Amino acid sequence: MFNILNGGVHANWQSTDLQEFMIAPVGAPNFREALRWGAETYHALKSVLKAGGFTTGVGDEGGFAPAFKKNSDAVEAILKAIEKAGYRPGEDIVLAIDGAVSSIYETGLYNLRTENKKVEAGGMVAMYQDWVRKYPIRVIEDGLAEDDWEGWQLLNRTLGGTVELVGDDLFVTNVTRIAQGIKEGAANAVLIKLNQIGTLTETVEAIEMARKAGWGAMVSHRSGETVDSFIADLTVAMGTGHLKTGAPCRGERVEKYNQLMRIEEELGSSAVYAGRKAFIR
Repeated sequence: MFNILNGGVHANWQSTDLQEFMIAPVGAPNFREALRWGAETYHALKSVLKAGGFTTGVGDEGGFAPAFKKNSDAVEAILKAIEKAGYRPGEDIVLAIDGAVSSIYETGLYNLRTENKKVEAGGMVAMYQDWVRKYPIRVIEDGLAEDDWEGWQLLNRTLGGTVELVGDDLFVTNVTRIAQGIKEGAANAVLIKLNQIGTLTETVEAIEMARKAGWGAMVSHRSGETVDSFIADLTVAMGTGHLKTGAPCRGERVEKYNQLMRIEEELGSSAVYAGRKAFIR
């Protein structure tokens, strides 16, 4: 999962309200090719942004942070980049979004600053529903605020049958909160952050709880990363199928991709690239 466009807190609010716009090369035959497809699309995006007169400085996780006028501009730019790189949106490469919208949740409303409007949970769900109809979006992470349980239930009822809905701030890799989410039908996947819960034992418990419920589990880096590549090994060992670890830019992000290539090379013909099967929906 390549985070190639940054917004929100990661871009110091100079770009979109939503925090991360990612690509997943699900049509690639193996990880090595998937990495190449992602890197080529990332560099194509730089060209698209330059042509549009936007800055190409990067945010906390290596993604570009242009000053777009509205949130959907980020999606449109990425689709152009995918095609410019020679790939097919929806077939070769799909999109994923991390809204991280707890940061824009204010007294029951979501403040979309770039669009100068405030909406309730239903308004956010309607926006996502419209996007999923128009764009090849397969994952929405933190689409609603961390304590908006009713909103999450609405989101899951509306899009949970077709899109992987991942809770990060909602669950914080904590089995108590994951159990509540399972009981209330608040999502269908959980983000797994090893140092968020604190121990490897608790991390494994969180993954196994999600798996028993038929949920997805996506291992993730953190914004303040180091070059330690253990989460790449954890992803393969636990068979979660997808790892979120930033843009193909900056050493602390690239090192995880390098480790996955080492693992694939070591496994040889027994290596399996999950591709589209990584997503539960």
